[in-house]
Amino acid sequence: MLFVTNREPKGSIRTKANRKFQFDLSKNAPSNSIYCCERVASGEYIELSSKQWLAQLKGSMSKQVLFYIHGFSNMPEPDIFPRAEKLQQQFNDAEPNLVQVVPVIWPCDDDPGIVKDYWDDQKSADMSAFSFSRALQFFMSWRDQEPEDDPCTKRINILAHSMGNRVLRETLAAWNQYDLADGVPLLFRNTFLVAADIVNESLESGQKGRLISQASRNVSVYYASDDLALRASKVSNLKNKVASRRLGHSGPEQMSHTQSNVYAIDCDNFNNRYDHPKGHSYFLDDETGAPGAVFKHLLKSMQTGRVYVGDSRDRRHTL
Repeated sequence: MLFVTNREPKGSIRTKANRKFQFDLSKNAPSNSIYCCERVASGEYIELSSKQWLAQLKGSMSKQVLFYIHGFSNMPEPDIFPRAEKLQQQFNDAEPNLVQVVPVIWPCDDDPGIVKDYWDDQKSADMSAFSFSRALQFFMSWRDQEPEDDPCTKRINILAHSMGNRVLRETLAAWNQYDLADGVPLLFRNTFLVAADIVNESLESGQKGRLISQASRNVSVYYASDDLALRASKVSNLKNKVASRRLGHSGPEQMSHTQSNVYAIDCDNFNNRYDHPKGHSYFLDDETGAPGAVFKHLLKSMQTGRVYVGDSRDRRHTL
């Protein structure tokens, strides 16, 4: 499984193709460098050059790529990679060669206590924006240099979970500020914001999250009002005088203030059954281990390029 990370490795921080790569889990400060790697087995990774990595991605049989940005307090093993593997297997079972899942791993902390973890990870999420925005700029340069008779035609999608939405929002904001003239290009076919741990006005005009809409053909916001992890997040933010509901709790504050490509998907009917008792990680399987309602919904979006909602004018839907 290919992955990209800005977690520092053990040993030298200088990129070296085909070396053994080991995460230094004692460090949760984001590196300024991006490491393009491959997971060959549980706990076994090798670093590739960026050109090797992109060539592998381009040459894969999959028609589309799904970059998976994980949430807070997640470790590579046993959290991020097993979850990405399960996601990949579900796509393979549904339609072989449709999607290649690529984890985007940013530095989470493993300190005891949810509040301490939360604030450490929030800072890491913000600081990760600089290295990942550089990766986006490098990707655009690589794409522009590809031969005209052999371009990379894979569709690119994003699945951001929990605080991974903050990583995505800040990355696009940094990319726009430092590398682009004014506004981000339309790069992603579908962007799936699941249990998003950002304020629920984030996608509105004048907010940094607006760039997510501008960079995507479709933006699907999956939310649940009884997500206990986001309740804890709101309490943590209130202590720092941030008094706003989270996007993953209520969906967008006012749909009329978002772009017309934003869709709000209510997952309140099942989130706690799928992920008992927190109701936060409900995008993979149901309580029996079968593909869940969110997975089926986002799969259809990737297959068709359109987001199914009951009322297209309202852009809201209940699963």
